[in-house]
Amino acid sequence: MARIIIRPAQGKWSVRAGGAVLGESSAALELDEEGHAPVIYFPREDLAMAFLEPTERSSHCPHKGDASWFSIVTKSTTIPDAAWSYEAPLDGVSEIAGHVAFYESDMVTVERL
Repeated sequence: MARIIIRPAQGKWSVRAGGAVLGESSAALELDEEGHAPVIYFPREDLAMAFLEPTERSSHCPHKGDASWFSIVTKSTTIPDAAWSYEAPLDGVSEIAGHVAFYESDMVTVERL
């Protein structure tokens, strides 16, 4: 199994897309998976979930479980399959339940404030 470490993300984090702030959190988690860049997971309660529209896409990670995907819908644009969440993560990574991560791109920014 790949080494996965989940810890509180230090400081306050924000996610922006299409000119909109989707959320800010001081309670985000950092997931560090061997062979991948660390990923910030935002608690749903710190996100404007109205911007996130569930899509048909799903994916499976043998270490984390099945992910559901979301498109980001703002006034100016729709960014397809730009965020994901593990609704029922596997044992060992259960802390990320109720959290959403974002695929960073030229249209989606995740940053520490």
